[in-house]
Amino acid sequence: MSRGSAPTAGPAINLRGVQIYPGYLDPEAQAELVAALRDCAKQAPFFAPVTARGKPMSVRMTSAGRLGWVSDRKGYRYEPRHPGGAAWPAIPQQVLDLWRALGSDQRDPDCCLINFYGEGTRMGMHQDRDEGDFSWPVLSVSLGDEALFRVGNLDRGGSTESIWLRSGDVLVMGGEARLLHHGVDKIRFGSSTLLPQGGRINLTCRVVG
Repeated sequence: MSRGSAPTAGPAINLRGVQIYPGYLDPEAQAELVAALRDCAKQAPFFAPVTARGKPMSVRMTSAGRLGWVSDRKGYRYEPRHPGGAAWPAIPQQVLDLWRALGSDQRDPDCCLINFYGEGTRMGMHQDRDEGDFSWPVLSVSLGDEALFRVGNLDRGGSTESIWLRSGDVLVMGGEARLLHHGVDKIRFGSSTLLPQGGRINLTCRVVG
C-alpha cells in the first residue's frame, strides 16, 4: 500500500459480526506503517498504564490523534495530551486511509490507540465503551507477532469464539458487534519478523463523540 492509498478489501471473515480482513496490508505496507508509528512514539513515548485500582497492565501504550486513551488511578478516559504533557501526534496517513476504506468515509477517528504486546502479554475481555457515540465502528490493525483474539457477547460471560490474528490483518467492530466483549489471550512471540525484537503492535481507531 503506497502512502495516500488503500488496497481493495478481499472477502472478510465474519466472527460474531466482527469483520476480519486477513492479510489486508502486505509486508511493504506493514513496514511503512511501523516506521510511521515509530515517529509517533518519538513524540509521545510508550508508557505503562495501570488500572483504576492501581494494577499494572501488561501492555505498553501511546496514542495519536486529537485525543489519546489513558488508564490510571483516575480511571479510563480520553485526554488531549500525553501523560508527559505533550500533545498527541497526528494519526498517520496510512491509518486514515484504512479507516476511510473500511471504517467510515464520513468522519475520521479522534483517537488511534497504539498498544505494544511483549512476550507473555495479554488483554483481558472488555468492551470499548468509553466513547460518547457507539454508532461509529472500531477499527483495529495487527502488526507483528500473531495474537489469539477472543470475541464474546454484549454481556460478560457466556460462550466465546477465537481466531489467530496475523500481521497485516485488519478488523472492524461495527453495528451490533460494536460493544461485544473481546480480548487477546496470548501472543505467539517470535512468529513474525516485522519487529526486530519481536512483539505485536495493535492499533485501535475510534470516534470519541
